Amino acid sequence: MSPRRHLWNCRRSRRHSLSRSTRAELQFPVSRVDRLLREGQGAYRLSSATPVFLTAVLEYLIANILDLAGKEACTNHRVRISPEHVQTALINNENLRRLFQPGAFSQPTASPHLPEN
Repeated sequence: MSPRRHLWNCRRSRRHSLSRSTRAELQFPVSRVDRLLREGQGAYRLSSATPVFLTAVLEYLIANILDLAGKEACTNHRVRISPEHVQTALINNENLRRLFQPGAFSQPTASPHLPEN
């Protein structure tokens, strides 16, 4: 066996590394979401599935918003989606309007401890 053939067989058997986004079949970067979660002050410990799940939720929301905005652009006889189309899509959809309204994710305030009578 020639040395070239031996090197080719070694390269062929080596397994290529896959990104977490590719393994989860997502378009958004899982590694970036993981980095941003760890840099933030949200949690001390994170599961390895947490950034994958959050990335999937973000991708799902963005896909729905862009789908509605694309339909809005078609009704206005436009080819490109503009920020006005996205805004109109968010206003017209009840669930998205409630999700993006101000105060939807407000922090809970600590209530003073009341002794039981």
